[in-house]
Amino acid sequence: MKIMLVASTGGHLAQLDNLAECWSGHDRHWVSFDKPDAVSALEGESVTWAYHPVTRNIRNAARNLVLAVRTLRRERPDVVVSNGAGVAFPFFVVARALRVRTIYLEVFDRIDRPSLTGMLCYPLADHFCLQWEEQRRIYPEGIYVGAAL
Repeated sequence: MKIMLVASTGGHLAQLDNLAECWSGHDRHWVSFDKPDAVSALEGESVTWAYHPVTRNIRNAARNLVLAVRTLRRERPDVVVSNGAGVAFPFFVVARALRVRTIYLEVFDRIDRPSLTGMLCYPLADHFCLQWEEQRRIYPEGIYVGAAL
């Protein structure tokens, strides 16, 4: 199976990296930002560097949408996995259009209110995973998986 892992830098990337036992045996390609923590964490991995910042930056959102089309067509993953943040949305939009399966993991620190990226990706995700049972109030179709630290 080929997995595309999409995450902003910092805690988002660290959390997906901590889930290595779930994806380490598979062919994979990462999408993140070209920042020191990501460059270090993803050394030796297949990576596409996305445009940042994405928060309230329409130009970079559009650039990442084009990047998502190119990257998904080139890499042809079986599934796109993300836990946010903003870089996830354009990849989920394009994955949905290309009929590539998607899995989203809502962030750990949003217990009683949704993240913006979570709200945007919820209707696009084939599987929307929750780290807190309380998140089910916000995402009734979500799958509780527990803390993925």
